[in-house]
Amino acid sequence: MTGNALAIRHVPFEDLGLLAPLLNARGYRTSHLDAGIDRITPEALLRADLVVVLGGPIGVYETAAYPFLEAEKEAIAARLRAGGPTLGVCLGAQLIADVLGAEVRSTGRKEIGYGPLTLTPAGRDSALAPLDGVPVLHWHGDQFAIPPGATRLAETPGFPNQAFSLGDEVLGLQFHLEADHTRLEPWLIGHAHELAAAGIDPNRVRADAAAYGPGLAGVAIDVVDDWLGRAETA
Repeated sequence: MTGNALAIRHVPFEDLGLLAPLLNARGYRTSHLDAGIDRITPEALLRADLVVVLGGPIGVYETAAYPFLEAEKEAIAARLRAGGPTLGVCLGAQLIADVLGAEVRSTGRKEIGYGPLTLTPAGRDSALAPLDGVPVLHWHGDQFAIPPGATRLAETPGFPNQAFSLGDEVLGLQFHLEADHTRLEPWLIGHAHELAAAGIDPNRVRADAAAYGPGLAGVAIDVVDDWLGRAETA
């Protein structure tokens, strides 16, 4: 197919990563809007054939400190009402959950680094099936409840809601399938304060990225490719 893929980016280094070449291979022309700089409007999201809402280090509830979140939520809500493939990653999944009426809150703890997923029975029947038991990159302290009508797909011991789907067109991932392990250094620099505050050694994240990243990359591309195939024909 040929279409337009729009990514909403909250920090420059949390970008499409591994997804960019996949989308290009599927015939998408990719563009992005930078939250807090570019206007994020319902019209922009409705024009896109695919919307990817990426991660970032703020909370969906911090609208007083980051007023652009209100407009972003309105745009996402319009997109969800209209339908069309929509993928949320970390903060992006939390924003989707929020506009669907689910609670998103701080947990007071961090899940940062590579750790395995456990899929629910529905998850094992979904595009996420190849990820069962596979270490993926986590980088969050907030968590979402599963939105009304959505299906819970994955969990970890500390965070029971790691992924959800709403039909075939909407997928929310708490973890970072898009992250390219060969380009993780900007994450370690950009989130240095968070790592230090959580007592996490960046060398451990580097080592795990080297150990798990190469194998995960191929699986991640296959998972998103499978989801796109389902979403595009929904």
